[in-house]
Amino acid sequence: MNIQGQLGYPENSKLLIIHADDAGLSHSQNRAIMQGLQKGSINSYSIMVPCPWFYEIVQFAKSNPQFDCGIHLTLTCEWENYKFGPVSPLSEVSSLVDENGYFFGKREQIKNMAVVSEVEKELRAQIDRAYAFGLKPTHIDSHMYSVGSRTDIYEIYKRLGAEYKLPILVDDELLKMVGFVDIDYSDGSNRLLEEIYIAEYPHFEKGQLRAYYENVLDQLKPGLNLLLIHPAFNDGEMKGITVNHPNFGAEWRQIDFDYFTSEACKTKLMENNIQLVSWKDVSGIE
Repeated sequence: MNIQGQLGYPENSKLLIIHADDAGLSHSQNRAIMQGLQKGSINSYSIMVPCPWFYEIVQFAKSNPQFDCGIHLTLTCEWENYKFGPVSPLSEVSSLVDENGYFFGKREQIKNMAVVSEVEKELRAQIDRAYAFGLKPTHIDSHMYSVGSRTDIYEIYKRLGAEYKLPILVDDELLKMVGFVDIDYSDGSNRLLEEIYIAEYPHFEKGQLRAYYENVLDQLKPGLNLLLIHPAFNDGEMKGITVNHPNFGAEWRQIDFDYFTSEACKTKLMENNIQLVSWKDVSGIE
């Protein structure tokens, strides 16, 4: 039986998770995600445990358990003037941070410098901290997909998913995007997702983000799919965080928020007979 049948849908049904990354990054990000979940078409999100606005989004998650809530495992901090670092003591994960104790800005630095035991310590600490604050995560995924920077780090990611009995976000295109070439699903970790969709910088640069999203919904394949977005507001806070970083910057994030809280998006989902499903729905499927 295919995944549609296992979830009680007819064969060839189009199933979709609309997932928002980076909860906890900022107050702006949190407000946009909360509104998108409550009033829009977003039905999943994941939290960055090391970030300053973690506590705010935790309170929302605990008060709104009906929404999918994952852990956005974090090993990098890409922003120019906005910094954060590990939840572990710096002395125990020194290979993961710069001279000021902040996460590196690029995946390549993790690839070249991270000690694998320290990666595991930090990722485990982030998961444990989420549980300690009362979260009940539905899955785990990765900021900037840094877990794909090296084979041994990717193995930790898979192992933690199995240990905590949480589905992990796995996609060969994401792995290839971050330079991971040794892709092997023979161990049974092959993902349930038919396709993962994420806009790229040329879509934003050419003013085609909304068109990209509409095309995804129009062309969605039968099976389980995931559309990954980054909603926030184009306000002073996000402009300050994303200064000199238009890729997933404040303007981009406002467009994500606007479209996925719009009636046009809801209409497009209905027109294409797309069913929104959650990580909770699929967590027990082999």
